[in-house]
Amino acid sequence: MKRKILLPIDFSKNARHAITFALELYKKDQCDFYILNVFSATSNIVDSLINMEPGSDMYESAKLDSENGLAKVLDMLAFKDHNNPKHQFKTISTFNSVVEAIKNIVEDKDIEMIVMGTKGKTGSRKKMFGTVAIDVMEKIRNCPIIVVPEIAKLELPKEIVFPTSYKTHFKRRELTYLVGLAKKCDASIRVLHISTEKKLSEKQLNNKKLLEEYFEAISYSFHTLSHMDIPTAINCFVESRESDMVAFINKKHLFFGSMLTHPLVKEIGYDSKVPLLVMHDLRN
Repeated sequence: MKRKILLPIDFSKNARHAITFALELYKKDQCDFYILNVFSATSNIVDSLINMEPGSDMYESAKLDSENGLAKVLDMLAFKDHNNPKHQFKTISTFNSVVEAIKNIVEDKDIEMIVMGTKGKTGSRKKMFGTVAIDVMEKIRNCPIIVVPEIAKLELPKEIVFPTSYKTHFKRRELTYLVGLAKKCDASIRVLHISTEKKLSEKQLNNKKLLEEYFEAISYSFHTLSHMDIPTAINCFVESRESDMVAFINKKHLFFGSMLTHPLVKEIGYDSKVPLLVMHDLRN
């Protein structure tokens, strides 16, 4: 069965890099890649939605720029001699907000994974994740997302770090994408516990045991760091081991509120060289 992968692009260097990463990640799979550009007339999407009527000069000009940009992306792929017979490319140009456009396409096309850059054309060097990337990671809850930094290596991950407090009871199906990715890439999962207590509670031990069951078909190991805040611990662990990816389950109202906006986005993000796999809590 063909995989369906969505590649949002704003024509930035980072977005093109994310596409190249996706092609490498899925090089052995039959895939339909949907390359999406969401256009608006101004940076203020509300103004655009109010003032841009289909047929107006502003709308048609923005639409033409979008379609021409997508044509150039297809040319770039052809120029790079990307002739993988397993890969088909389809372009989508649409007028909307990015989040709404992605939500609609994920539902309409039954997308199984989104791969995108961490920040777009206006991305600040001091911020790892742009506002669009954070919006997508936080609000698209029906599809996992891989967010790729501009300096990420273009090779399959061999070691994926999965930070957890062991306080959350994960369901097996919530980790399906992580286990599937590890199998596909022949990667090991390193479960990282950032400890704030002297020993694990009974509930934590039970949740750890569940992870052992879920990961039994792949290579995995457990690790603990203590006396460090979460962003620093993740950063140190990833850098010291030269890990290739970090995976999270986004618990609604918890993950982004406590970790990704600040301080994690500032601290883990600033020098992050590895892609981030964001999965979702299916109970929300």
